Amino acid sequence: MAARRHMIEYGTTIEQLAEVAVQARANAALNPEAMFRTPVTVDDVLAGPMIADPFTKLHCCVRSDGGAAVLLAAEEYVRDCRTAPVWVLGSGEHISHSAMSEWPDFTVSPAEVSGRLAFERAGVRPSEIDFAEIYDAFTYMTLVTLEDLGFCGKGEGGAFVEKGRLRVEGGELPVNTDGGGLSAQHPGMRGLFLLVEAVRQLRGECGDRQVRRVDGSLPRLTVASGTGGWFCSSGTVVLEAG
Repeated sequence: MAARRHMIEYGTTIEQLAEVAVQARANAALNPEAMFRTPVTVDDVLAGPMIADPFTKLHCCVRSDGGAAVLLAAEEYVRDCRTAPVWVLGSGEHISHSAMSEWPDFTVSPAEVSGRLAFERAGVRPSEIDFAEIYDAFTYMTLVTLEDLGFCGKGEGGAFVEKGRLRVEGGELPVNTDGGGLSAQHPGMRGLFLLVEAVRQLRGECGDRQVRRVDGSLPRLTVASGTGGWFCSSGTVVLEAG
């Protein structure tokens, strides 16, 4: 329903939503641990079996087993770490509603608030971010979160995701660099995988899918944002390489 509302309000097309899945798969193709690595096209996405209108199968995340863990340490312990630290610059969280009947605007996610808080507390702007890790239970979730985090204006997400912007290879803003929940893995609680991938990228540990800045250097800043429930809760964190 949220995707359909966005399409009605802003003219977002199903082909634009399909581009999110296509680019996630392109990133997954670079990840040897991704569940699905075979490239797909927009036509492939559109031709799949319908799951819940307007989403065909490839608009929806995969289901997999899996686990992830992170270690959060106080600053005084960082000097004893074996690897370079990744700093938490700012974070935010927000719950916008409990039931969909309480949701005032289906085209706005709670990341609008959690993202604003995280960026304000970090003292950085979306334009400074090198790549993003975004919870992608569905293609629309990626698109609307990009809008609400401030990478493009409200209603501009469809145009933003076109022309390969989300790809590791040649993308202006690589998104879900491991292939995301749409292609890499989704064990039910995928949010922690966003942080793991973000840290690995900032440390330069990602091999063929490693993000590089225009000058060839490693990325310095990233944002990870997860959405939960009925599009009702969001947590966003801005991270910086040590």
